[in-house]
Formats: sequence, C-alpha cells, structure tokens
Amino acid sequence: MGNKKKVPAMNTSSTADIAFLLLCYFLMTTTMGSQTGLSRRLPPMPDKNQKVEDQKVNRRNIIQVKINSADRIFAGSEPIDVSQLKDKIKEFLTNPADDPNLPEKERQDIEGFGECYVSKGIISLQNDRGTSYQAYIAVQNELVKAVNELRDDFARRNYNGRTFARLTEDEQAIVKKAVPQFISEAEPKDVGRRR
Repeated sequence: MGNKKKVPAMNTSSTADIAFLLLCYFLMTTTMGSQTGLSRRLPPMPDKNQKVEDQKVNRRNIIQVKINSADRIFAGSEPIDVSQLKDKIKEFLTNPADDPNLPEKERQDIEGFGECYVSKGIISLQNDRGTSYQAYIAVQNELVKAVNELRDDFARRNYNGRTFARLTEDEQAIVKKAVPQFISEAEPKDVGRRR
C-alpha cells in the first residue's frame, strides 16, 4: 500500500468577504458620468379658451419634420436632404420676408435687453419606428445646429461680435429668450415608406 499524500486545503472562507469589500470600495469611489441626453424646452400648452380661428392661424408657427422608415426626411410636405435641413429651419424660424405661411414674430420686452421680435416657430419632430438611430441623431443635430447658429448671429449683432459661447450667463439667458428652442418630439409611429 502506497501512502497518499494529503494536499493541504486552501482556506477560502474569507475570499467572498474580500470580494464584497472590494466591490463596495469601487462602488463608493467611482463617479458615474451623468448622461443628460438631449435637452428640450417644449412649447407652452395652448390656452383652453383659444378660438378656433386662432388655432388655424397658429398652424403657420409649426413645421413638421418627419423621418420615415427608409430614413427619408420631410420638412413640411417636401422631401429634403439632411444637408439642407439646417438652412430650411433657420429660414422658418427667422421668416426674413414676413411670409404669411411662416411663423409670426411677437414683439417682446426682454429684461436686461429691451424690445425685440421673437419667433413663435415650433419644430415638431416625428420619426418612424423603423427609422435608423443614425438618421434620427443626424436630424437632431441639424435642428439644434440651426438654433445655435441663430443664437450666434443674434449674439454677434448685439454683443460686439462675440459668439453665444463667449457671453456671460446673463447675456446667454437673454439670447435664449430672444431665440428660443422649441423642439417638440412626438412618439415614434409608422410614418410610412414614402419615396
């Protein structure tokens, strides 16, 4: 009979405790990056007592941007390339020729600045359930870029050529009131595969 050597057993009873303590340590010391997402300021709710005629007039203040399941983009009823979307939105929001089909401009007294005309334009974004993420983000970027460029234009005109990013917080707040960002997003639905 040969002698079997006993292999000494390793004591692993405290391994779980050590792993738990390490987990707690990393959870307490790791900072999570806060994902703020896409910031949106929705338009105010319409007045319940608003007349039907006023509601018809207000349709001129809304542009519908749709992305169908084939990633085709429509601004209003017209198909449009993503590269043209920013300029289309800028024209819609500024209404330079006072076109009766484009948004109204309301004279507002902005505290710290004075009176100026503010667009009542609202961008309504609708995408299809089949819209690709890339197309959705590309459209979002163009919409935000249009508003940012209008804010830069306003800032340069009124604050000695400085861009919006170079303004003080108070000045930026004024520009945001003068050039509001009203982007309303509807729940995705079947927009269709229009060509």
